[in-house]
Amino acid sequence: MKILLVGASGTLGRAIAQTLSHHEVLAASRNSAQFPVDITDDASVSALLRKTGKVDAIVSAAGVLHFGPLPEMSPAQFSIGLNDKLLGQVRLALLGQHALNDGGSITLTTGIVADEPIRAGANASAVNRALEGFVQGAAFELQRGLRINAVSPSVLTESWADYGPFFPGFEPVTAARAALAYQRSVEGVQSGRVYRVW
Repeated sequence: MKILLVGASGTLGRAIAQTLSHHEVLAASRNSAQFPVDITDDASVSALLRKTGKVDAIVSAAGVLHFGPLPEMSPAQFSIGLNDKLLGQVRLALLGQHALNDGGSITLTTGIVADEPIRAGANASAVNRALEGFVQGAAFELQRGLRINAVSPSVLTESWADYGPFFPGFEPVTAARAALAYQRSVEGVQSGRVYRVW
């Protein structure tokens, strides 16, 4: 299987690449030498898809959010998550569907705060919940046997030192455990699912 992995250089992306290493994984990221991409830009995503050619799966572990207290948040700050993690991943799906072989799949990344809000996380909750709605709606309209799912991991164990204070009482999960849900999405049969790894 030929898999395009966007966000491959991050902690989660590296774990996904390892879990799917029995396939041909094309590792794309903002700073990749071979497969550079900026998911906030149509032309950049289109250029990436022309370079990869047809693939069997697209997996996204990419996307930037804004964390900060709501009373001080500006519309421009809120737009960070909308333009990057939300529209960036939607852009990958909209353009990427045409680069998939019949029966191919798309897997996007949301997060636990879609269901379990945290302080200073209104942007993340809104973006992740919107992504899940997109996945569930898009699953009914994809053609040629294409599938789409999302993975919603808890805060990662590897990131706990940096983000743990924002998640009091939450149980972190390892990136390797979260990566198994991406394998289930890519190699399985389901569509319109949100795989929660909590």
